[in-house]
Amino acid sequence: MTISVIVCAYNEARYLPACLHSLLAQTRPADEIVVVNNASSDDTGAVARAIPGVRVIDEPVKGLVIARETARRATSGDVLAYIDADCRVPIQWLERIERRFSRHPALVAVTGPYRFYDWDLVGRALIRGYDMVVAPPTHMCVHYLLAAGAILYGGNFAVWRQALERIGGFDRSIEFHGEDTNLGRRLTPLGSIEIARECWVWTSARRYRAMGKRRVFGLYVRNFWSEILRHKPADGSHVDVRV
Repeated sequence: MTISVIVCAYNEARYLPACLHSLLAQTRPADEIVVVNNASSDDTGAVARAIPGVRVIDEPVKGLVIARETARRATSGDVLAYIDADCRVPIQWLERIERRFSRHPALVAVTGPYRFYDWDLVGRALIRGYDMVVAPPTHMCVHYLLAAGAILYGGNFAVWRQALERIGGFDRSIEFHGEDTNLGRRLTPLGSIEIARECWVWTSARRYRAMGKRRVFGLYVRNFWSEILRHKPADGSHVDVRV
């Protein structure tokens, strides 16, 4: 099994070095580490190119899902592991992902929760409660009982390349919100998606601080159920994308 690790980055020069160095320190080394410099106007591309062992792809069309699809087409791993640029991964992250795929033949994707390195106690407690109390039964119901989709943490997931190919890759008509649920819903007919608590990563709470906890939580919940029930995000974040 080969694993390509992909970091899609838009103006992430500040956060990217810590992410990349944590990936380079893995007990199970990545077969390739790719940064998609997604229309950045800062030094993201230069920062990534300055770190040995990292390949940089420039994608001039801005959009997270567009960047993810660009990476899918440009990488060669059997498993594609996507991680956000503001994340920092524990040294056994890739080893744990590989173990999951090796032990479960029906698995098409694995995802893990977040731990926050720059958030207040209340925020961390709320997310911990979600990960322990809300996410598991919701995932069990939606994925295993109804076969209607899955909970998938968009900044921390790995998926078989062949599974992505079978569904035609990422849906590039989605601008941002709901893209993770869209992927989980489209992968569900192909096999199992697991939430693996041991595959957690550190990440930043910058979006929660900028927008507020209530607004971000509401945004995620609204788009999750809209994608599951209506097969499109609630916030009209579809765009016209022509191949």
